[in-house]
Amino acid sequence: MFASLSDRLTATFKNLRGKGRLSEADVDKTVSEIRRALLDADVAVPAVRAFTNAVRERASSAEVSQALNPAQQVLKIVNEQLIEILGGEARELNLAKRPPTVIMLAGLQGAGKTTLAGKLGKWLREQGHTPLLVASDLQRPNAVTQLQVVGSQAGVPVWAPEPGNGVGNPVQVARSGVDHARQNYYDVVVVDTAGRLGVDAEMMQQAADIRDATQPDEILFVVDAMIGQDAVTTAEAFRDGVGFTGVVLSKLDGDARGGAALSIRTITGQPVLFASTGEKLTDFERFHPDRMASRILDMGDLLTLIEQAEKAFDEKQAAEMGRKLSGEDDFTLQDFMDYMRQLKQLGSMKKMLGMMPGMGQMREQLENFDEREVDRVEAMINSMTPAERANPKIINGSRRSRIARGSGCTVSDINGLLDRFDQAKTMMRSMARGGGRGMPGMGGMPGMGGLPGGGKKSKGRMAPPKRTKKGKSGNPAKRAQQEREAAERAAAASQGTPGSAFGLGQDGDAVDPSSLQLPAGFDKMFGR
Repeated sequence: MFASLSDRLTATFKNLRGKGRLSEADVDKTVSEIRRALLDADVAVPAVRAFTNAVRERASSAEVSQALNPAQQVLKIVNEQLIEILGGEARELNLAKRPPTVIMLAGLQGAGKTTLAGKLGKWLREQGHTPLLVASDLQRPNAVTQLQVVGSQAGVPVWAPEPGNGVGNPVQVARSGVDHARQNYYDVVVVDTAGRLGVDAEMMQQAADIRDATQPDEILFVVDAMIGQDAVTTAEAFRDGVGFTGVVLSKLDGDARGGAALSIRTITGQPVLFASTGEKLTDFERFHPDRMASRILDMGDLLTLIEQAEKAFDEKQAAEMGRKLSGEDDFTLQDFMDYMRQLKQLGSMKKMLGMMPGMGQMREQLENFDEREVDRVEAMINSMTPAERANPKIINGSRRSRIARGSGCTVSDINGLLDRFDQAKTMMRSMARGGGRGMPGMGGMPGMGGLPGGGKKSKGRMAPPKRTKKGKSGNPAKRAQQEREAAERAAAASQGTPGSAFGLGQDGDAVDPSSLQLPAGFDKMFGR
């Protein structure tokens, strides 16, 4: 969603790198580029004006002018202002003191309210609640049936006394749904309401009647993040006509410019509570402004990645995998395949890799990564005997030919798998012994050539050039100058946070992933 904006901001900060001090002209140019990037991303003009004014004021202050690394200081300012424009701190749902808590969904037709009701119901159930979905959208064809199907998939009951398709009273259905929940001890009621293709008086009146009949504790405005500036106009209409207490962004996985997410909080004053990031019921998450700001600035979202991993990874299997990775037990091809299956439970590999710091620089490789390669690897390993999986060294030429025929691959594919397995095994053990400083298995993923989405061709293309170390000059004066310059570089490098400027170091080189200070709890992914 924010790829274009992220690339524009990355280029802006790259121009600042290497400057010892920022002049007023540098600040003006930077703010101007940020303004253009936000406007191109379809952010509302009032939000852009407030954002750039705050950045300009802070970038011209002493905290930047006196900094040894002004580029990182400006990046820090932009990050903090992005968090502010996105809502500051994440807010919890307001739960009723006496159940049931009533949550009403409102928005235009096509925004994804019905699917979101199922996602929200599933999320609430996982949080220990007993939710009930109420089908009050009796206008759209098959809306009731869709909610019943989604509710069944989510494992959440649905109250649907009317068939819909223009039949029934939606206000009465909503009221009876709340009564049914109270009598049957459901503690949360999610009311799905009808929408229109555009804002009109009939839709607003119906939503207001349902609001008055159910007295909801939360009214969530569901907005399609891909509709741009019109999202702000629609949000203002709902705020004035019905009122809402929070926003849910749907279709955040789309390829639109995403300005709605950066505008709604500033324009309406209401926080974004949830984000829908895909079509599956599991593609639903709490909206954290600080994490979203980190994604936009290509600094990764490791906390969300950790939360998803903790849900998907079995603790017993993770502990066993940790022993194998640390060298206590042998790490085999069967273990490698089991680990790959666990990673697949996290969802899309592209989405997961996109949460790693600095991955914006590898967007092309990520887009070209074929996720079906994991299935091909599984087929190759399944074509091996147990002895071959336990000890790949015994796989000679004839065995490779048999495995290739059994899996529908070529011998060169088998050779590539074994080579990548050795690389992944070495890297994963190195990361595990280093205290879990990185996502296990990322650099040696099958088909990625050591880089996400790389493949064999890009492996050679993306390899960094070899550098030769300069020797010290025999001239005493020149050698003293070299030593002074080396000391200055070391002092400057110690001022910044490794990887904070889009995964790059002071001189623009990629930061070693092992030097990143990852959040507490990341080592859980190694079974520690």
